[in-house]
Amino acid sequence: MPKAKKKPKTEKKPTPAAEKAAKVAKEAAATAEEPTVVVEPESTRLLRLQADFDNFKKRTIRERNETYRRANEDIMEELLPVMDHMELALDAAAQHDADEAMVEGFRLVSEQLRAALGKFGLTPIDATDAEFDHNLHEAISQLPSPDVAENHVIAMTRRGYKLGDYLLRAAQVVVSSGDPSDPAAADTPADDDAEKEPEA
Repeated sequence: MPKAKKKPKTEKKPTPAAEKAAKVAKEAAATAEEPTVVVEPESTRLLRLQADFDNFKKRTIRERNETYRRANEDIMEELLPVMDHMELALDAAAQHDADEAMVEGFRLVSEQLRAALGKFGLTPIDATDAEFDHNLHEAISQLPSPDVAENHVIAMTRRGYKLGDYLLRAAQVVVSSGDPSDPAAADTPADDDAEKEPEA
């Protein structure tokens, strides 16, 4: 007798509740994997843009001022020897009894040039009778002096200049080593010689 054929198994269809649960699980998994995007408020973005623009503006002004200062510095350095020679000429004219009208005219031109450069920030450094300052002065020699205190300027051999707050050229000066008759300031080479043993 022929065997009865088995009915093929039919897959059970998921119930609507199971489908809904699977769908919710898929959506939850998808949202967990996606990075959350935080939308920045419009006011915060505007504040950040304004701060960036302010920084850019300050940096531009700073760079422009630096370029302006360097350009002025180059011109001033070329004109400083001219001013030095004008001062030397006026000093020589005073020592040699030159024509008073010519000397006065030359002095007026020198003052006019100094005033014109002063409008661009050039200021002279007056080192006469000042205490020596290594930030402003360049000592070219040191001499004993009974009249000038130790570490003070005896004479200025070349005037120094500043351009705004920047030192353009240090003043060349002669510095006092103090009163030679003062025993505290004087060196004692004789004592050093006395300590040496006599040669045989």
